[in-house]
Amino acid sequence: MSASFVVNVEAAVVRDGEFLLIERAAAEDHAPGLLAFPGGTVEPGVGTDAIEATARRELREEVGIEVEAVEYVCSRTFELDDGTRCLNVVTRCPYASGDARPREPEEVAAVHWLSADEARAREDAPVHLLADLDRLEP
Repeated sequence: MSASFVVNVEAAVVRDGEFLLIERAAAEDHAPGLLAFPGGTVEPGVGTDAIEATARRELREEVGIEVEAVEYVCSRTFELDDGTRCLNVVTRCPYASGDARPREPEEVAAVHWLSADEARAREDAPVHLLADLDRLEP
């Protein structure tokens, strides 16, 4: 098994006490149909501020919004079904502008602005998302 990891960055966008969550498309290989924060993998050649650049890029591509800042919250490792090892980095991002809507329907089925309690009440909220919400709440 390789010692390297794919690095994934999730952007927990916050606006008026709510979080921007996506429903992952049914065709997604990992966690199809589940709630998640928008995000994606760090691409080669990003250079400096790779975590921030990745969060901003993924927010533009997936849901079409801009954020004020990108702040580190937590990280975890996990393994995909195919054995790929991942380092997942969760960031907090205060909303700045844009109309959040799915921009890549093959990846994002829907977007929702939900309070942490509303997200916790949903059956499509995975355990790791609930743990991240606990870390993100003030």
